[in-house]
Amino acid sequence: MTPDLSIVRLVLQASIPVQVVLALLALASLSSWAIIFRKRIVIRRARREADQFENNFWSGGDLSQLYRGIESRGGATGMSSIFEFGFREFARSKQHGTTTPEQLLESARRAMRVAQLKEIDRLEQSLATLASVGSTSPYVGLFGTVWGIMSAFSSLGNVQQATLAMVAPGISEALVATAAGLFAAIPAVLAYNRYADQVGRLEIRYDGFMEEFSTVLQRHAPRSSAAAI
Repeated sequence: MTPDLSIVRLVLQASIPVQVVLALLALASLSSWAIIFRKRIVIRRARREADQFENNFWSGGDLSQLYRGIESRGGATGMSSIFEFGFREFARSKQHGTTTPEQLLESARRAMRVAQLKEIDRLEQSLATLASVGSTSPYVGLFGTVWGIMSAFSSLGNVQQATLAMVAPGISEALVATAAGLFAAIPAVLAYNRYADQVGRLEIRYDGFMEEFSTVLQRHAPRSSAAAI
């Protein structure tokens, strides 16, 4: 019999608690892999959009035209959303005419900070699930291991001569539970660390853009009573 079929046989012949543990670990593994593939797409798109927006922003074009283009598309995310929020608040406050340059810049920065927090929250969504799977799966598998070993040794209570063949099935299913816990935990931990690092790097890029854009707005703030950008 092949090793794969042996594993299937061990799972099918395992005790009910161990089968429940294996089912939970399989569900956790499938959920974490779904999150891994989805977050890979989301973060890659966020990085690509940030690159494209920075190229457009620093191309020397008119900021008002850039804002209108983003607003017309709707549903801006990432760095485009930070720019949209900041520019909109800056232009809105500028129309009042009584706002000081300092207040004008501060209101734009607050709007950009709100947009940044929303974007980081979107990028970090489901990362906590990966962390939970990575930290708890080994312990869930350990529970199955302990139960399998307990079952193996409890089966020896009513026999006069113990043999390896009598305890082998229980120990085998215990080892399967341990392997399943590690199989669910390791990819989740690796993905969490990788994506958390990438989100942190994007947050640094957003912070840098906010400072750069604030400098651009600061040059226009003293002319708030004259004309729009």
